[in-house]
Amino acid sequence: MKYLIIDDEPIAHRIIEGYCDKIPYLEKIGNAYDAFEGMEFFHNSEIDLLFLDINMPKMTGFEMLRSLPVPPKVIVTSAYQEYALEGFELNVVDYLLKPFSFSRFMTALHKIKPQTEEVVEKDRFFIKVDKQLKAINKKEVLFLEAYGNYVKLHLAEECLVCHQKLSYFEELLSENDDFIRVHKSFLVNNYSIDVVEGNRIKIDEKEVPIGQKYKTAVYEKLNI
Repeated sequence: MKYLIIDDEPIAHRIIEGYCDKIPYLEKIGNAYDAFEGMEFFHNSEIDLLFLDINMPKMTGFEMLRSLPVPPKVIVTSAYQEYALEGFELNVVDYLLKPFSFSRFMTALHKIKPQTEEVVEKDRFFIKVDKQLKAINKKEVLFLEAYGNYVKLHLAEECLVCHQKLSYFEELLSENDDFIRVHKSFLVNNYSIDVVEGNRIKIDEKEVPIGQKYKTAVYEKLNI
């Protein structure tokens, strides 16, 4: 999903970009610091999502939004709550009041994902690997392993590493009942499990530990 930030505050750009960098399916098109600069991007680029400030010099964010013949999905980012009603009258996806947390940011994004076929597909998802977006078929994932600030995706034929937290994938795959958290550092595809023995799961000649905290839930899930 290609996004654009229009905001006259550089710190707002840094915060939003930092959050977006954690989301594999988001791709930045550019940064604009006033509405007129932002409009140039719409002449030259395809924009799926716009992070839009309201109070800016020369033209307000809403004035610019009204001028667009076919506006993209819009998430407003503003320090002023009084414009929220006007924003929703313009069919914005969400209205984020500065400063906003990453969890609040994700709540706004989740309102867009179900409407976007290229982002949410039943059988696959996307991760950033070597500055590229790579499609991953869920059925090919054996298990996921936390690796510091990264996650290792153990697939049938390869192991991929991406800059993300395991909790992100746990939420991403939560709609799919095939995945279960078995340890603070491991998320497992149920259908990849070969053997469960005590506190260990064997998957394709590899062993994954079952954390004591998760053992009861794992056994119930697997009807053991």
